[in-house]
Amino acid sequence: MQETIKRNITKHITIQKNKFPIVAVTGPRQSGKTTLLKGIFDDYRYISLENPDLRAFALEDPNAFLKEYDDKVIFDEVQRAPQLFSYLQGIVDESKKMGQFILSGSQNFHLMQGITQSLAGRVALFKLLPFDFDELTANGLLEEKYEDACVKGFYPAIYDRGIKPNVYFANYIQTYIEKDVTELLSIRDMRAFRTFIALCANQAGQLLNLSALANACNISQPTAKNWLSVLESSYIIFLLQPYYENFNKRQVKTPKLYFYDTGLLCHLLKIKSGDGLTLNRLKGSIFENMIVTEFMKKSNHNYLNDEYYFWQDSHANEVDLLEPTADGFSVFEIKATQTINADLFKNLDKFEINASPKPVEKTLIYGGSENQKRSKHKVLSWKSIG
Repeated sequence: MQETIKRNITKHITIQKNKFPIVAVTGPRQSGKTTLLKGIFDDYRYISLENPDLRAFALEDPNAFLKEYDDKVIFDEVQRAPQLFSYLQGIVDESKKMGQFILSGSQNFHLMQGITQSLAGRVALFKLLPFDFDELTANGLLEEKYEDACVKGFYPAIYDRGIKPNVYFANYIQTYIEKDVTELLSIRDMRAFRTFIALCANQAGQLLNLSALANACNISQPTAKNWLSVLESSYIIFLLQPYYENFNKRQVKTPKLYFYDTGLLCHLLKIKSGDGLTLNRLKGSIFENMIVTEFMKKSNHNYLNDEYYFWQDSHANEVDLLEPTADGFSVFEIKATQTINADLFKNLDKFEINASPKPVEKTLIYGGSENQKRSKHKVLSWKSIG
């Protein structure tokens, strides 16, 4: 069993707890929120609202509940007692204490709804995702080959407790379906929903095709949209939005679909080993998924709030990842290949022409191990992004 891996987000939470009356941490189930918060706030009481007795107390008599738990408390899965949010507002406005309450939850929709409606301006909000490359590298745990990293995934239990990925993800899906989906949606046909998740896996790294998902599951498009929203709010998938600006060409306005963890993605696609991924037709999309998610993790874990997009025009010219800068753009081409050739830079160069006269920093991220600084491009190994 590994020693607990230090999370990069820790220092940022520690700073903000002295500036806000409430700190909230959201993220997928099993991403390490409870371990993180108990470690940072070791002198706080920990209350899980998954506990039916505590939840009943909070729901039936929130005033008495918050008299009992009135200061230096962690409320885990707080979205399960939504009445608490408005009461917390009154308490922190009166006390003016910083770091009085710590909230966490794994259903983003309900947690954010409570924060937006009752606690806006009073909360420092953080998102904890599964391990990022830096966290694993610092502990000597990042796989040597990207194929192995993709299949293993990045959930803490796989590293902390040595659980095999296929065992972990089989249980994760079953628990997730039983817990979150049945609570958020009234789904009569769970088989159709499982099919829906598997079909989403086949669309990873691609433009979202909602009608294809609906037709394949024999459900309506509004139902497909609802199911997709549940997967988003439970941190299974996210949608990367296109960047549009008038570059004199019609541009794609459909988002791309990605999974928060490639281990889960590979499990859904029945890819069980790095060698199996090497031979899989979706290898490029899965590698792209891992890299795009890594940028999201770094932004969240380092409290940067960076904004990322992709860009694609109607002629299928595309850059996989785009970050607006103060005066221009940083753009990234993501390729699973370990061999670099001139063709890999074409889309980056086309984007630069379209974006002119704004400056464009162009980077290729690939599946090899060497970094290069060329005259017009940067070349980064997948392990070196940051």
